[in-house]
Amino acid sequence: MALSISAVVLLAIIVFLLIKKAGLKGMHAFICVLLGFYLASSSVAPTISDFTTSVADMLGGVSF
Repeated sequence: MALSISAVVLLAIIVFLLIKKAGLKGMHAFICVLLGFYLASSSVAPTISDFTTSVADMLGGVSF
């Protein structure tokens, strides 16, 4: 659950910065949000979740 909240906050910050700095239009961001909702309810959702969890585990295992 902590990973989900962190990912949501990180993605929200990225979208905010893209709107402010890169010229992303609000409508484009809204369409991306809709795409996310439809992906979450599709059969691809478990694969995406497994992939993001694997990437987070891999990044968590990197020592600097």
